[in-house]
Amino acid sequence: MTPPSLPSLMGVFAHPDDESLLAGGVLAQHHAAGARTCVVTATWTPKSHRAAELADALAVLGAGAPRLIGYADARNPASAPDGAVRLVDVPIDEAVGRLVAHIREFRPDIVVGHDALGQLTGHQDHRRAHQITLLAVEAAALPHLYPDAGKPWKPAALYAATHPQSGVGQLGPLLQSVGKTLLAVPDAYVTTTVDVSPWAAVKMRAILAHRSEVARKRPLPGLLSRLPEPEREEIIRTEHFTRLAPGPAPGDPHRLVA
Repeated sequence: MTPPSLPSLMGVFAHPDDESLLAGGVLAQHHAAGARTCVVTATWTPKSHRAAELADALAVLGAGAPRLIGYADARNPASAPDGAVRLVDVPIDEAVGRLVAHIREFRPDIVVGHDALGQLTGHQDHRRAHQITLLAVEAAALPHLYPDAGKPWKPAALYAATHPQSGVGQLGPLLQSVGKTLLAVPDAYVTTTVDVSPWAAVKMRAILAHRSEVARKRPLPGLLSRLPEPEREEIIRTEHFTRLAPGPAPGDPHRLVA
């Protein structure tokens, strides 16, 4: 049976492992349906050890080679052995331009990134990546912005990976057990919930490819790796998103409407 056709998909995430944890299921789903997929990662530079782990994870997901825009993790100097500036310190216009170039080169139908909260833990790199993605998706369509970054391209949709308050489930206690915060959005904020159970095993293999995070006690890959398989699958088999429509949307042409 031929799998259903799905749109091309670009993930934009702050760190290696975010792509597998937050959207590994939909990336695997789209790849299995024959869609083009890729991932842009904002932090950890090519000479860092996690760049190699990211390459292994993307190979599992079928998402091509890493696309690293070359900034450092706010909390880890080892992320940039070449001395690159932290993502949170770089002028936002520069970071937007780098992402615009990837959007125009890959020309995705859908872009998926972080939510405004910075996911459950509110990491500052996640929040900055969200801001950059919002700006870049709009800018990529406008020819007078970043004219040297390629021909304009407008993705059809932008989605933010997120967690509804009612859907945190076992993930909440798991994170709280190692002293992490728990930030979730109101349920009404979620527009799309995807059952990725058929691709859960692929998603977990991608998560485990981030070996240095699996070996540590507090990061989520390590926490998941130590759970019994049924509990682990319960956590990773559902992915939640909020659709954030890029560009002008239909409405009344003569007045502002809510």
